[in-house]
Amino acid sequence: MDLLATAAATSDHPMLEVRDVRMSFDDNVVLKGVDLTVHEHEVVSLIGASGSGKSTLLRCINLLEQIDDGQILLDGVDITDPRADSDKVRAQIGVVFQHYNLFPHMTVLDNVTLASRKVLRMGKAEAAERGRAMLERIGVGDKCDVYPDQLSGGQQQRVAIARAIVTNPKILLLDEITSALDPILVGEVLDLVIDLKREGATIIMATHEMSFAKHISDAVVFLEQGVICEKGTPEQIFEHPQHPETENFLKRVLDWMN
Repeated sequence: MDLLATAAATSDHPMLEVRDVRMSFDDNVVLKGVDLTVHEHEVVSLIGASGSGKSTLLRCINLLEQIDDGQILLDGVDITDPRADSDKVRAQIGVVFQHYNLFPHMTVLDNVTLASRKVLRMGKAEAAERGRAMLERIGVGDKCDVYPDQLSGGQQQRVAIARAIVTNPKILLLDEITSALDPILVGEVLDLVIDLKREGATIIMATHEMSFAKHISDAVVFLEQGVICEKGTPEQIFEHPQHPETENFLKRVLDWMN
């Protein structure tokens, strides 16, 4: 998928299928039979309290955590099959974490082009050209040769997003990408996510930004204690929740925000 292409409407093609996924850390059961389908060009927001399983689900999708049972299919291929090449799978998935995870000893350009060079085996010149174009596009084209600690938090997170999308992944996973930012910097990162949606990206986003989730999402999923309690359109979830757990969570969050 070319993230620089013209925006596309949500399709009927399932880009990601999570089927009865269960996952535990020793005796702590974190995911308890999760089923989720994300269609191509769809933006799905995961909401829920800390510890509800949002981040663990994203880590399972990217094969950073091994599931105990169930299946995860990416574009129709079972990526949880033991025979699957995890490096090749991860090359098709872009991931952005809340704490940037940029390599401090590498320049911004080297951070962005690392996967292109090492995983996709792209030539250094071509990788650099694509990396510079991507950094220019997200507004930090003049920062190619500086190091991460010379950037603001918002700039570092935008670089992390550039690194995730420069390889044209099939799906983008965003894990609380604004939680480590000062409030004044949150907007510039969220604006970039809006741009990605307009351009047709397929995104799963764990977030505490309720107003943003309501604005950008095609579907919102509420998790509690490792279970999907409710999934629906933003209007359904935020205006007419069907489950008491969803209603109680939103009331607590919105009361705190006010």
